[in-house]
Amino acid sequence: MTRTINEINERIASGEASVLTATEFKERVASGETPALDEVDVVTTGTFGVMSGTMAVLCVPVAPKCAFERADRAWLNGVPAAPGPCPNERLGLIDVVVYGTSRADDRYGGGHLFRDLVAGRPVEVEVEAHGRRFRNEVTIADFGQARLMTTRLAFKNYMGLVNPSPTTVASIFSVTGLTGPFTEVTVSGCGDINPLQNDPGLRTVGVGTRVLLNGGIGYLMGEGTRSSAEKPNVAAFGDMKEMDPAMMGGMRTAHGPECLTSLAVPIPVLDEGVLAALAIRNGGVPLTISDINGRVPCGYATYADVWDGTDHVIRADPESCIHCQDCAVLESCPTGAIGGCAIDPSLCINCGTCVRVCRGGAFVGRLGSIVLDGRTIPISLRQSDRARGEALCTRLRDRLLSGDFALAERLAPLR
Repeated sequence: MTRTINEINERIASGEASVLTATEFKERVASGETPALDEVDVVTTGTFGVMSGTMAVLCVPVAPKCAFERADRAWLNGVPAAPGPCPNERLGLIDVVVYGTSRADDRYGGGHLFRDLVAGRPVEVEVEAHGRRFRNEVTIADFGQARLMTTRLAFKNYMGLVNPSPTTVASIFSVTGLTGPFTEVTVSGCGDINPLQNDPGLRTVGVGTRVLLNGGIGYLMGEGTRSSAEKPNVAAFGDMKEMDPAMMGGMRTAHGPECLTSLAVPIPVLDEGVLAALAIRNGGVPLTISDINGRVPCGYATYADVWDGTDHVIRADPESCIHCQDCAVLESCPTGAIGGCAIDPSLCINCGTCVRVCRGGAFVGRLGSIVLDGRTIPISLRQSDRARGEALCTRLRDRLLSGDFALAERLAPLR
């Protein structure tokens, strides 16, 4: 028995389709009730986390026509932007490219800027042209176009990182520096709900696949940079004006700001082969443990160590707060989600930093651990938010069932 994308779309339109989130599907597998081919039409998958390969292409009004001939340099909220490739001579507006990893300072970068724009907040654009400076305050509504693009995101799986040396290592994979030897491990990846983990043969995901990029409709462009047969990833684009600020943002690390990006992908259940691949669970998803100093593998675990039996959402316990004058949590929270002994859920990515640094134990969450050469090493930082990944799966499921999102035939294989 096989089905086509069009047949599944017709079943959705008629109200006959069964669409499950990846979590719902895995729970049924775990209970011994794996859905049969005629019992599920689509499984929705998702991931949210640090995705360095993110950039935006923006068309920004700066000044009246003929105020300057062409821009030499540009900044948005202090974040450097590259003018061009079109010079837009004498039009008073500029095309710019902004990288998600560009930064205004140690706390604010491209990812923060993208979220502020999508949230409708005003930002300051500054242009240097022929030795003169021009400034304007704009919102995304003023932009001709605002597109977000990724060079790579949603690796099939990533890695855990440890520091074998006694010297603390500053890295984008840590918030306060990765300590050692073997005292903590930081992890990325949403495990068995991750899109490419649920289509390991790349049978349904390809060029032209319609997705949710940061909560808005987007499309896959093809294979991402650093992609390989063992660890594929994708490149995507979408209209920033349709995105959700809660599904994107910036995160401060020991090496400065990084970009948070999300992706949700529908997996159409075309045949038994696709169905079988969807049955994999966290215990079957490998997690390579590597040395932070050279990314050389030094051991192996699975995503069950990260996400099974752990707390996907961090909570505050105000009664345990000892009211430190120099609150380590307030200083260390990488997304600015902490205010007093309270968590702003719109900003918190459940990374676990607060659990590790709070001296009074006022922030609570089981983060799990891995075993490496007989050592039990605690997970100290999660750079992917499983709770948001699951929320994306639910959002995509609901949009499919409501008719607000339709499956798209891929135009070419991913690789």
